Amino acid sequence: MSATADHAEERTNPAARLGFEPGQVVQEIGYDDDVELELREGIEATTGQDLVDEEYDDVADVVLLWFRDEDGDLTDALVDAIGLLEDGGTVWLMTPKTGRDGYVEPSDINEAAQTAGLAQTKSISAGKDWTGSRLVTPKAAKTKR
Repeated sequence: MSATADHAEERTNPAARLGFEPGQVVQEIGYDDDVELELREGIEATTGQDLVDEEYDDVADVVLLWFRDEDGDLTDALVDAIGLLEDGGTVWLMTPKTGRDGYVEPSDINEAAQTAGLAQTKSISAGKDWTGSRLVTPKAAKTKR
């Protein structure tokens, strides 16, 4: 694939910007009717498989965590997400953008991630209403620069 084709895919498939890869198992937590459906469909198209839900009983390569301010304690949610991951896995934390219902302050995300033992490596717009924060264990952050 050419560099131009890569950039075109990033514009048409939001999951391409997040680094999802074919064959990855992506476990989705916090799904509700407000999530970014285009992003979900893009992840499934990129990985070649359906997202697995909270009932999945094996480890995942990536946890896609939709989190709103009223969803409870973010640190607890992140600690739970870590327990669902394969070693070296990634948590993509999706939070509503500034001004949207359920918005989470960036400082709260950073504090919760650090308390849970994660490092934030990237933050991107993940659609019209959502921001994505890529969170990894510090060991994984060093090996995937």
